[in-house]
Amino acid sequence: MGISRDKWHKRRATGGKRTPFRKKKKFELGRPPANTKIGGKRIHVVRVRGGNKKFRALRLDTGNYSWGSEGVTRKSRILDVVYNASNNELVRTKTLVKNCIIQVDCAPFRQWYEQHYGLPLGRKKGSTKKEEQEEDVTTKKHSPHVTKTLAARKATSKVDPHLEEQFLTGRLYACVSSRPGQSGRGDGYLLEGRELEFYLKKLKSKKAK
Repeated sequence: MGISRDKWHKRRATGGKRTPFRKKKKFELGRPPANTKIGGKRIHVVRVRGGNKKFRALRLDTGNYSWGSEGVTRKSRILDVVYNASNNELVRTKTLVKNCIIQVDCAPFRQWYEQHYGLPLGRKKGSTKKEEQEEDVTTKKHSPHVTKTLAARKATSKVDPHLEEQFLTGRLYACVSSRPGQSGRGDGYLLEGRELEFYLKKLKSKKAK
């Protein structure tokens, strides 16, 4: 038996049985879930009603993530699935679905921030690593015009303390807002403010159990 989205096999609200007056129809069909996992990009194209196409992502490893308060979007690596309000099994199997909470690589956002504001972000004070010292944007010399521009931007350079802590770990919490099984993309936005606090509490209580 195929997967069907009809209602004729369901009972009425009163508990009475419905008498099926026809067989299954093509427009009532359902398809198996994509169960998108983290891994090398693999997308299947599905031909659907009206000759349209759906892009069934079976594996994804990157997505475009928006940093709302800064108004900037960067392509970032998906590292882990940490929370799903609907089902803990989807966290255990690391399945990507809409509205799941994941961790993404912070490097593209740190790079943008340091270039835009000329200030270090998520770097440990007194770090002796050569690589970090070489990458440090604050030590670079700028022209007087650029120096003036960076000084003007410093007024709005404050970052959420919770977000700053995450930059130190190298992983940022994000929410997937696209539908990987329908659009073939794993895009979303970084968690900030009250939404971030809400999910941090959820993750903390989950660990305590």
